[in-house]
Amino acid sequence: MPNSSRLIQPLIALACLAALAAGAIATVQSPSPRDAGAPPEDFSAGRAFAHVQQTGKVMHVAGSPANDEVRAYLLSTLQGMGIIAQVQDAIGMETEGDGPVAAARVRNVVGLIPGSASTGRVILMAHYDSVQNGPGANDDSAGLATILESVRALRTGPQPRNDIVLLFTDAEEACLCGAEAFVHSHELARDGGIVLNAEARGSSGPAVMFETSTGNSGVVAMFGKHAPHPVGTSVAVEVYRILPNDTDFTPFRLSGRFAGLNSAYIDGQAAYHKPQDTADRMDQGSLQHHGDNMLALARAFGDADLAELKKTGGADASYFPVLGLLVRYPGWLVWPLAILALLAVAALGVLTVRRGAATGRALAAGFGLALIPVIVAPIAAQLFWWLLTVVRPGYDNMIDPWRPVLYRWALAALVTAVVLGWFALARRRFAPITLAIGGLGWLAVFGVLMATAIPGGSYLAALPALCGALAGLAVAHRAGLIAAAAGAAVAVVILAPTVVLFFPALGLATGAAPALFAVLLGLALLPLFPKLPRVGRAAIGALVLFAGLAVTGLVVDRFDARHPVPSQLMYALDAGTGKAAWASLESTPGAWTSQFVTEQHDLTEDYPIIGDVWTGPAEAATLLPPEVRVVSDQREGTQRSLRLVVKSQRAVRLVYARIDTGGGKIVSAGVAGREIPAQRLGDGTVGVLFHAPPADGVELVVVVEGGTGVTVRAMDGSDGLADLPGFKPRPTGVDIAGSHSSELVVVAKTYPL
Repeated sequence: MPNSSRLIQPLIALACLAALAAGAIATVQSPSPRDAGAPPEDFSAGRAFAHVQQTGKVMHVAGSPANDEVRAYLLSTLQGMGIIAQVQDAIGMETEGDGPVAAARVRNVVGLIPGSASTGRVILMAHYDSVQNGPGANDDSAGLATILESVRALRTGPQPRNDIVLLFTDAEEACLCGAEAFVHSHELARDGGIVLNAEARGSSGPAVMFETSTGNSGVVAMFGKHAPHPVGTSVAVEVYRILPNDTDFTPFRLSGRFAGLNSAYIDGQAAYHKPQDTADRMDQGSLQHHGDNMLALARAFGDADLAELKKTGGADASYFPVLGLLVRYPGWLVWPLAILALLAVAALGVLTVRRGAATGRALAAGFGLALIPVIVAPIAAQLFWWLLTVVRPGYDNMIDPWRPVLYRWALAALVTAVVLGWFALARRRFAPITLAIGGLGWLAVFGVLMATAIPGGSYLAALPALCGALAGLAVAHRAGLIAAAAGAAVAVVILAPTVVLFFPALGLATGAAPALFAVLLGLALLPLFPKLPRVGRAAIGALVLFAGLAVTGLVVDRFDARHPVPSQLMYALDAGTGKAAWASLESTPGAWTSQFVTEQHDLTEDYPIIGDVWTGPAEAATLLPPEVRVVSDQREGTQRSLRLVVKSQRAVRLVYARIDTGGGKIVSAGVAGREIPAQRLGDGTVGVLFHAPPADGVELVVVVEGGTGVTVRAMDGSDGLADLPGFKPRPTGVDIAGSHSSELVVVAKTYPL
């Protein structure tokens, strides 16, 4: 029977660390919403929610009459606050990336609060268009409401020192074209400034500051000092830069003239870009979080000297939330801390060998063995998601379930079972101290690897490794349990909130990521109790808890009318050949979608905006294709200059044209008065995707050289499948998936010129 004090003490320490983890996690949650009776100088989610209800009632895609109504509401609301606002009617263009050049006619709403002695401009930004199949109450009526309520509160105080620009962009969902048009041509964007963007990728959760401009030390310091709920981490910035995702913040960041911060709440992802993105699903605590931070930062940046703050470039800061504060340090410390962590773990290993507690060979074995949970736990997490998709196939086309909380706890229990089970088995043959040092060794290695690949994320492993090793050195010198607990506490306050934030950020479909950081936390805790008994029983208990939570999650999270199975379906018609097809982007077609699609085909050649999809035969509908009219056709030497108009003959949301020279060269091209960048002109072809096209068509100009002849593949797209022949309505419990092409009806025809 083990000594009771040796058992009780580590258990008390473990309980204290659990309480610390709970406190750390609580500080990265959204605050309680304030009702409409809050003081006028404060942000009130209750007051802001009234704007959500007005602007997020129905789908309002760019170019639609419903979007015109939202724009009119913004203009009248700003006018009621005494702010003069104008509409920027312009052409925006996606100038970066591959594939077709995206462009749109946009109508941004731009307001200005003049500064008393301005040192620059602070831009508060949100987009007012929605996707084509949802009302966008969260994405991004929440952003609109955040700015409108913040502006109302700002107007109760003194005039700000700096100009405050209020920017409500159009066509963000289509191509970020409203933001690009503002950056490209609006006079208020000419001198750069600070931009604060408010977004949403779900319906709940804390408002996370997830993206910054480069060289972010100054703006991050302002965020940490003035935001009342500073939830943000530099690893999120690094991860977001890797992902192929963009927001309206992107054109500002790419321009190099703006510094700034991008924030969004990201939980409740199952409603994202769907008909279910409605006001009644919004967590008003998330809206309060957005607003508290936006208002405080608008005041802080509004009164700051922006001369230095708006500079971009240079090193980024490392930062992370700790118990309601934002800890930050300069980027140049990333490598010294990572190397110091390696040296500290190595020193702990040397000291352990010298004291006779282990041999060098045993330490090497412990290091090798510690890699097992690092590999097994993420694999187990992905297998868990795979098993859920087998039991509930509707999950296969989702990133996160409708009610994911029990599954997240189940995954945490699974990781705990892996770590404890591994430790219980390994310590039968190897001294626990060798396993603990091996775990810290892998933390140190990850710190170096992340310093190389994602410097802003190195702290996640380097700091726990460093503090754990220093605690181990202190324990070796008889500092005892307190030192070990202090080292573990650092890992808890750093890694526990990260695991919690990673769950909604990446979803259970990518559960390997939070599982990996949960394993790192488990390894960091090992030095606290190298001789804790009954670990094997605890591992079995965690495994039983995992099974219970997983089964309960399946019982609780069932598909129904309010929480439907997502289904993605499109229709494509070639008006020249009379052939039609159903198409779906679902990774595995669900029961409803399988009625229409049966096999995979790459439709890129015929329908470039659809691509490689599941397809099935469809009856040809009576739909007119877009017209291509030649306005002018001039030849000079070997070059041919064409001016074309592509005009739809039906109500559409987008028009596409691919110009092919037959082996020639495209010298230059333009759309609606904007020149297409030379790097976007392909090998004798150029594709243009134009959103919210004018009724009189989209003008294209192109200069070609050589080739066998010019052809234009013209295509337009509308939304809604209900009136198509052969369409079968979705049953209760099945609804439209969150995709920019769900319900898309494409009609195409090729024109030789």
